[in-house]
Amino acid sequence: MRTAQASCRSHQRQRGVYAIEYAMAFLLFFGLVYSIICYGILFTFRFGLQNAAEDGARAALRHQTSLAARQLKAQQVAEDRSLGWKPAAAVLTIPLPEVCQAATGNCLQPAGTLPCGTSWALRCQVSVTVRLGDLHQVLPPFPAFALPNELVGQASVLLDGSAL
Repeated sequence: MRTAQASCRSHQRQRGVYAIEYAMAFLLFFGLVYSIICYGILFTFRFGLQNAAEDGARAALRHQTSLAARQLKAQQVAEDRSLGWKPAAAVLTIPLPEVCQAATGNCLQPAGTLPCGTSWALRCQVSVTVRLGDLHQVLPPFPAFALPNELVGQASVLLDGSAL
């Protein structure tokens, strides 16, 4: 008789344990799903930035009358590719692509000229950079240390010297 009463009392003492276990498991599962969604959005933005930078770099390969025209075309194409998917609250920055000699690292100054040619020492490289800032306004609320506030996509292409 005593064992039946002890068993009944023990069973009554553990009635709320299932609710506590469910709450703990739910918090862990919800945190995992929430972080997957946040990082999925982040990787989607990063992929879009990288594609825009690569398309801009490829546009610099098209024939233009000067290096400055190549820079403007690359910047324009990168901006066009970014505007279709960019969130309204985020700040998109696409500086004028940098043109540098591949061998020496000398870069074209805004008012200057850079000798680019067919020899390996005179080959020029165009670097396109696309930045997306103020991501904390776009992304779901998450601890600030876990998500960046800015993403960068960058692509470089070596210009064909015979087309200059």
